[in-house]
Amino acid sequence: MIEKKKANAKALLPIGVFVVLYLGLGIIFEYVMKIEMGFYNVPIIVVFGIALMVAMFQSKDITFDDQLTLMGRGIGDKTIVIMILIFLEAGIFVGVVGRGSAQSVAYCLLSIFPAQFVVPVLFLIACLVSISMGTSVGTITLIVPIGVSLAQATGLSVPLCVATIIGGAMFGDNLSFISDTTIAACQGQGCQMKDKFRENFKIAVPAAILTLIIITAVSMRTQIADYDIPAYNLIQIVPYIIVLGGGIIGINVLIVLLLGIISGAVIMLATGATTAVDMIGSMGAGAAGMFETIMVAVLVSAICALVRNNGGFEALLNGLYKIFKGEKGGQIGMGILVLLLDIATANNTVAIVIANPIATEMSEQYGISNRRAASILDTFSCVSQGVLPYGAQMLIALSASATLGANISAFNVIGFLFYPMFLLLSTLVFIIFFHNRKAQ
Repeated sequence: MIEKKKANAKALLPIGVFVVLYLGLGIIFEYVMKIEMGFYNVPIIVVFGIALMVAMFQSKDITFDDQLTLMGRGIGDKTIVIMILIFLEAGIFVGVVGRGSAQSVAYCLLSIFPAQFVVPVLFLIACLVSISMGTSVGTITLIVPIGVSLAQATGLSVPLCVATIIGGAMFGDNLSFISDTTIAACQGQGCQMKDKFRENFKIAVPAAILTLIIITAVSMRTQIADYDIPAYNLIQIVPYIIVLGGGIIGINVLIVLLLGIISGAVIMLATGATTAVDMIGSMGAGAAGMFETIMVAVLVSAICALVRNNGGFEALLNGLYKIFKGEKGGQIGMGILVLLLDIATANNTVAIVIANPIATEMSEQYGISNRRAASILDTFSCVSQGVLPYGAQMLIALSASATLGANISAFNVIGFLFYPMFLLLSTLVFIIFFHNRKAQ
């Protein structure tokens, strides 16, 4: 159980500081100063650093050493450690296989499917891989380079392809039995995974179908540039086949990425595509490309620990009780709670873990079944996590795109994030029109 703190709405100030600075600087850079890729040039680590300083100044009731201890516990959470390891392996994998492998996969897909159907195919692949692997971040790491290469070859919108992959990845994150969010929600609410899956299935599938219809219509209207499918090396596809196949059969993402790194290194060296010295340098460059993303995860975890200790999250709960009335209102309030926590932490698993004891109290007060509560927590957290411009999913997608020369900003992508939008709509319809049966 989470120790209760005295509610203190002022403790949420660091989050407000970050939002104001990040959005404010982005708007000034993009629309006032007319800087190309203005939002992309906002120093997100610096902004999070300022927010952390605000959180530390607010923690006057504890010593500096105690603040460091709190931040260390937040950063040392198992979920954060696993995320950092995934980031590092993902960066090394991209460094090893390079741009050529992603292009080979892209050209192979173009030889099978007409270009107009590439975007729906990317969505379905991302859904399948994510639900099998149980990680949206791992799925995005594997599929985005392929999607960007396809867009560059055909003239399709890079932001559309990236957003489509993020949407498919969040679909699997929400439904997978081995997803951290599913495990956290089910364990926290005391329900069986199969029961939570049945609830989520009714929400996620309609949203996925609507997304497929929209992205197919959008891609069909796109003027496809004339392109020739150049010669590509099928053997360079093997690392992707290994990681995608491993993901589909449910192998742990860390092991899958390690297999991809080893197979990619062997193939690149055996075919003479690179030298051992150059490959080591590429590994280092790939890992270095993830450093900003890793620092964001570290800083957000530290800020979250201080905000929680200062009573910010308790203030959220008190506010929800005052605003939302009745069973359906309680479900929406529970969803907003985890959504706000996810905005604050930029990590949907962490948000669910923090929300679990509060959601349990809300379930008792509002008469919400445990399977419904677990489903709401997971779904609403996936809605917000899928669109956060500073979330791990978006950051790693942008980083992977930049590796292939596509420097896009989060705000280029957000307009094409159809799946999270439809998932929110589907969830609200589900809450309003589908009866909640209180678990016995």
